[in-house]
Amino acid sequence: MRSPASEKRSHVALFFPSFRGGGAERAMIKLAAGFVDRGLAIELVVASAEGSYLGEVPNAVRLVDLGARRVLVSLPCLIRYLRSERPVLLFSAMWRANLVALWAARLANSGTAVVVSERNSPSQFAADDSKFRGRLILQLMRWFYPQADQILAVSHGVADDLAALTGIERQKIRAIYNPVVTPELMRMAEEPVSHEWFNSSEIPIVLGVGRLSPQKDFQTLVRAFAKVRTERAARLVILGEGNERSALERLGFDLGLQNDVDFPGFVGNPYAYMSKAAVVVVSSRWEGICNVLVEAMAVGTPVVSTDCPSGPAEILEGGHWGKLVPVGDFRAMAKAIKNVLGNNFRMLSDQLKAPLARFSMNNVMDEYISVFRSILSPGKETWRQDKACLHE
Repeated sequence: MRSPASEKRSHVALFFPSFRGGGAERAMIKLAAGFVDRGLAIELVVASAEGSYLGEVPNAVRLVDLGARRVLVSLPCLIRYLRSERPVLLFSAMWRANLVALWAARLANSGTAVVVSERNSPSQFAADDSKFRGRLILQLMRWFYPQADQILAVSHGVADDLAALTGIERQKIRAIYNPVVTPELMRMAEEPVSHEWFNSSEIPIVLGVGRLSPQKDFQTLVRAFAKVRTERAARLVILGEGNERSALERLGFDLGLQNDVDFPGFVGNPYAYMSKAAVVVVSSRWEGICNVLVEAMAVGTPVVSTDCPSGPAEILEGGHWGKLVPVGDFRAMAKAIKNVLGNNFRMLSDQLKAPLARFSMNNVMDEYISVFRSILSPGKETWRQDKACLHE
């Protein structure tokens, strides 16, 4: 624990696996900061306090490290935490943490309300796992998610998918987007980039951002870029780390792109790279809600994305704000990239004000606070005891 509690407080606990990973973890940290700004006492409870985003935890947020190697192993520790600290509400994200949160709340019998948030399309990760494991995950969701005081999804597509696969009534699942567009993002986008390719405007840069994993399918992006490169000068930069790094580097070499493709690894400020790229490309096979697209739009950079389930089409409103291409189709992706590079345009902030408002910190916080107030109503004992937690 980073700072011991001197007394019991009325607070909301946010529970997730660790600070490793990508958009979901960063979104939870942003939510914690947003809740603090709204006057809530917040504790971040993680199975293991390690990962690249650990340094981004706001100073006003108490960090509780359960010290477990895996989320499932953290169950006894979370039970003890709920019994001793008695948060008014436990908000969890990602399916493993969601299940552990529901089990811990039932076993702790602390009166803590539970809100679970699904961050990815269940049909995709279930299909990606072994058939038995995928069926087991879905069955556990069917059994235990209905016990939550509220089920949230990070997009309408994820909500639809979750309802279809689990049989949970769709109206019981509420979609709330991530708080992506913040003043901090815009400030960070103006910072300089040390990468030498970004110091010259002569050769346009195609940018990919995300974990180097099968889900992100950067192999399709590399193949698309190879096709673009046969017709014009360009460079490809892919930010992120993951177990596909060596395969991607080998593919780039096999395609003769070793002088035009770079993998700088994880960077703490991808927004500065986005603002200086000619186009940001998302090649994912699936997403929950693609934060990278929103971030790129916010800094005015054109985007190309696969029309994967379930976020890109929602964000781009069917392709109105950027080009959607079929999943895995490197030829269509190359054509879309060439079109953007050929037009050499930037997005205008006035045009994007309405579509980006859905992802603003203020609007997202309004929705979360509305959910929390509806759960912690005056008719519930926890709300009568802890109502100061959600003040105006």
